[in-house]
Amino acid sequence: MRIAALLLIAASPAFAQTPPPDPEGIPQHDLNRPPPRVVMPVAGVPAAVPGLPPSDAVVLFDGKDLSAWKSQKDGSPAAWKVENGYFEVVKGKGAIETRQSFADVQLHIEWMTPTPPTGESQGRGNSGVFFAGSRYEVQVLDSYESKTYPDGQAGSLYGQFPPLVNASRPPGEWQAYDIAYEAPRFDAAGAVTKRARLTVFHNGVLVQHARELIGPTTNKVRTPYSAHPEALPMSLQDHGNPIRFRNVWVRELKRP
Repeated sequence: MRIAALLLIAASPAFAQTPPPDPEGIPQHDLNRPPPRVVMPVAGVPAAVPGLPPSDAVVLFDGKDLSAWKSQKDGSPAAWKVENGYFEVVKGKGAIETRQSFADVQLHIEWMTPTPPTGESQGRGNSGVFFAGSRYEVQVLDSYESKTYPDGQAGSLYGQFPPLVNASRPPGEWQAYDIAYEAPRFDAAGAVTKRARLTVFHNGVLVQHARELIGPTTNKVRTPYSAHPEALPMSLQDHGNPIRFRNVWVRELKRP
């Protein structure tokens, strides 16, 4: 019985709170990593006219205003530009986050990188979609015929997992992410018992399949999980590039 109990403890779902290893055994931001092969999205996905959200969706941007968002820095009204049915990053105004907090969700968001393109690598059309505040990022980047480290290109789970394929459209065209996010869970002692998990479709193409993050998505460093509430705001990054967004909605995924 004692041996069985020890085996049960050893098989506990809790993970050690130590810096995580490199996923797949490849160093972070390795430029020698083989890039994902290029796949052309099916024409008309997303359509030129944004689709309507499902009946149970929480609409976060309907083309009119940013009332569902606030400054991540100080909670003031979001100061990004709104016009012609989209909103756009204003350099220096900082990240914005949702006023409402979310745990497990399905997120739809459409985005466009600048045309003509300027810069290269991480300086070309850079932003990010974050869950749990600013912890877990799906990268937004102009990755159309533009080289960068694979775990930092469009559709990557930043710094951890490159997309399965590169489904990027050219700059100046609308693109779409459909993301299923499952928040991590922690026990009473703060140890993670279930890692954050994401599935991502980029322009209708599956690029991340139920990936479990090894920790927060950070730049040039590995950091372990630290306990946080299941429900937190989602945020969009100000990386200094005028990325446009439209048709943003979420569906909360309630557990039985």
